[in-house]
Amino acid sequence: MFEWYRIVEYAGVALGAALLYALCAGRSLGALQQAGYNGKKYAAWVRRKGNMVRSRNTLLAFLIALSMLVLGVCFSFAGRWAAYIALAPILLFTVIFCIADRRALKVPLVRTARAARIQVLDAFVLFVCAAALAVGANALWIEVWPQVELVEHLRYLPLAVLPLLFPELLRLANLLERPFSAAKNRRYLAAAKKQLLTAPCVKIAVTGSCGKTSVKNFLAGILGERWRVFATPASYNTPLGIAKAIEGVDLSQYDCFIAEMGARHKGDIAELCELVRPDHCIVTGICPQHLETFGTVEGIVAAKGEILRGTKRGGFAVIGQDEYTDRLDPAAAGLKKVAVGEHGEFGALGVFCSPEGIDFDLALGILQMPVHARLLGAHNAQNIALAAALAAKLGMEKEEIAAGIAKLDFVPHRLQPIYAGGVVILDDAYNANVRGAAAALDVLRLYGGRKFVVTPGLVELGVLEEGENAALGEKMVGLDGILLVGSTLVTAVRRGYLAAGGIEGRVAVYPTLDAAKEALAAELMPGDAVLFLNDLPDIDM
Repeated sequence: MFEWYRIVEYAGVALGAALLYALCAGRSLGALQQAGYNGKKYAAWVRRKGNMVRSRNTLLAFLIALSMLVLGVCFSFAGRWAAYIALAPILLFTVIFCIADRRALKVPLVRTARAARIQVLDAFVLFVCAAALAVGANALWIEVWPQVELVEHLRYLPLAVLPLLFPELLRLANLLERPFSAAKNRRYLAAAKKQLLTAPCVKIAVTGSCGKTSVKNFLAGILGERWRVFATPASYNTPLGIAKAIEGVDLSQYDCFIAEMGARHKGDIAELCELVRPDHCIVTGICPQHLETFGTVEGIVAAKGEILRGTKRGGFAVIGQDEYTDRLDPAAAGLKKVAVGEHGEFGALGVFCSPEGIDFDLALGILQMPVHARLLGAHNAQNIALAAALAAKLGMEKEEIAAGIAKLDFVPHRLQPIYAGGVVILDDAYNANVRGAAAALDVLRLYGGRKFVVTPGLVELGVLEEGENAALGEKMVGLDGILLVGSTLVTAVRRGYLAAGGIEGRVAVYPTLDAAKEALAAELMPGDAVLFLNDLPDIDM
């Protein structure tokens, strides 16, 4: 059994099978990437109700095993070659599997160096397992059934079980790769920290449960009327995201640097502040978003409050007023509080919303001035006021602030209107919080014609998730069509809608976003308006 030519054969077969099976990891690797390479979160995605990953892997294993069995028997006349012919289904069905899996994720896999390393390690782990199965199966055949010729023809049949282990082996590959990424990330973050520490520009941090990206963009637009501004792009709100954003950027060429700061766990914002060392900060507002990871609202308030302790003493802390931010105490951190809201020094008064934008009186201390922005929704008036408040505190004149507001453009995927064939599409795909969802539905009702909403519901609300999704359903009563996507959250949305008097025939559930879009395309006509609310990433649906 252990002659050199046998060992070469086992290794060659195991390597070929491993490489083919590794190609099948594309969808799962994409989900692992969306999970931030968190093995536990990826495992939860695999176990999630309605996820077909286990079923698909089981089907792949069954088809390969059945086909290998049939070929091994049918080609038994070929002698030793029958075992090699029986390997053909691995090639055939892995190719079919990869083709079928190619468009399975809404958010495609980003071919990063880390993803490539994990896939290589996955192939290595698969090779070790395949080699063990090949050697073990042949040893068993020689020891137990040496005279049974059919067993020899099927000696590689155990390789068919490997698809059943795909998720576990990918997690193992991710675990093996982690030390390399951790060391590399430490060096990467150290370089970014040094770069930010020596940069002469004013550094501003923005956090909150909602509106972070919008306020960051609005602040950059307003400050840009006087200064050179660099803001982190899109939702780059993690340490590595910020480090990536400034890589190769000469921050000495800018007067202001604005960093968005996200958080899912205690200590996340403190880590970001240690990296950026902001001079001033903005807390947009606090609501029960990410309650699933923080556990309690008090935990969320404490986590967002980390930005106050992480901002340099003497700086401004612009706070969007609500029942939770009132618990924050900037003075205790040596900061100057700037309250924005109905009872604050700054705010948006008399807000009027229409499909053409928002009009309101911007309160800047004792001054008030009428402003217009093409943005949609009353909540964006508050977001503008937050940005304008810090701009005013940094010394900008009201005329400069007004000019900046007039130029503000829509933030992608945050109530961004798109016009196609006479239909208004409100792209609010990145809106995943309770307040933003209510504001988006209010905007949808501003339009004439029939009104439709497509949503999978709201996530990361912990114990509040079912109740808040039922409340979301109640807010949809009166709309002409509610298209619910997925299986995990939509039951509560549908129940809330019907309990509030919604019409049964106007609500439908679809397994995927593509299926909902197909149904919607057959229904829409010029003059209609559609809201795409919270287009969840694959691992959250």
